[in-house]
Amino acid sequence: MQAFTIHDGIIAPLDRANVDTDAIIPKQFLKSVRRTGFGPHLFDDWRYLDEGGLETEISSRRENPEFILNNEPYREASILLARENFGCGSSREHAVWALEDFGFRCVIAPSFADIFYNNCFKNGVLPVVLEEKEIEELFRAAGDERGLTARVDLVEQRIALPSGQSYTFDIDAYRRKNMLDGLDDIGLTLQHADDIRAFEARRAEEKPWLFRDL
Repeated sequence: MQAFTIHDGIIAPLDRANVDTDAIIPKQFLKSVRRTGFGPHLFDDWRYLDEGGLETEISSRRENPEFILNNEPYREASILLARENFGCGSSREHAVWALEDFGFRCVIAPSFADIFYNNCFKNGVLPVVLEEKEIEELFRAAGDERGLTARVDLVEQRIALPSGQSYTFDIDAYRRKNMLDGLDDIGLTLQHADDIRAFEARRAEEKPWLFRDL
């Protein structure tokens, strides 16, 4: 998993509440269990005017010109600003895969659905919770300045704008450390790889019948 320390990026303001995981990545794309290739289908029903599937060439799709990610400079956005209860609905981890594959490193919202929130930390996407009034300020700033950039600093737990305005946020210390170190669940387990190998070797010696071919 890619570590998250300090990230500078363009904010894409998605002014919608209760964005569910089916909107983030529709069900027809769940056939793939790979973590890559979902970015072009992020918010598929909103980004395109026609229906598509995993086998549909993106170049043949008709983009919705009114959707924010289809316009410059938001095609290059890496920070998503949203309203309350972002990521509600089903537990599909593909939703975070799609955001990460598009290029988003951070999602800022006043609240998140629990499972989606947890999945973010497992995939290197930082979910930041701010107060409603702070979210409103960010939406106003993003509306006044097209292509508003921000620095998201996980070390200092702070979001800073070019204007000098900044916002602090709280993150569980354990999750923060794992994000800073770039460790997902597998990475955490592999930190104990030597102990695991030693255990397996000892078990094979003590209980060889468990390893006999049947």
